[in-house]
Amino acid sequence: MKYRREMRFVFTRSWPLTFNFRLLAFGVQLLAFGFWLASCSPKKERLPILGERIFNGTDTVYHAIAPFQFVDQDGSRITNETFRDKIYVADFFFTTCRTICPIMKTQMLRIYEATKDMPDVLILSHTIDPEYDTVGLLHDFARRLGVEARRWHFVTGVKDSIYKIAQTSYFATAMEDKTEPDGFIHSGAFLLIDKQGRIRGKYDGTKEDEVNRLIEDIERLRNE
Repeated sequence: MKYRREMRFVFTRSWPLTFNFRLLAFGVQLLAFGFWLASCSPKKERLPILGERIFNGTDTVYHAIAPFQFVDQDGSRITNETFRDKIYVADFFFTTCRTICPIMKTQMLRIYEATKDMPDVLILSHTIDPEYDTVGLLHDFARRLGVEARRWHFVTGVKDSIYKIAQTSYFATAMEDKTEPDGFIHSGAFLLIDKQGRIRGKYDGTKEDEVNRLIEDIERLRNE
């Protein structure tokens, strides 16, 4: 009888210990599997830097947006400094456009809403009809859209300066064309600019799937 009691005692004391070791081993295996799964997950590559690049002998110099100076819908002076340490999305439009601009503004509103909790993301829309699109008119245009100038700047300025920066800095089409129904021609491109003023993506602002990709790329760029 004494022998049987001692065996029962050994069994009841050793079983929980064995169980704990098994549980611990399972946890280690599960953790190792998690690390393996994470290592096998595809890593998103950095967004490309678009435009020409020059190697100066010691470093690579990438294309960046040239210095500019415009005025926004609140009459504020807007320059490159406005976007220091900011990511921004740029486009070109005019308020009387009846073709692609309404679609572009609908899609840009999606970006505006998607980035409302991102203080480092702004929007910059250049009018290509500065003679008509005055500061006051742009103010009314922005008010009708329900957007704030601190996050979305609608800018006007010298026409030649707008056209030049569109074509040589953003690689976007923007010009007068009397053969067009509204007298102007411009691309529907949205340009994603990083905190160093470099172009990191170009998207068709009239297509929802392209804008979806742009919104995802903004997040990617913020995490670089």
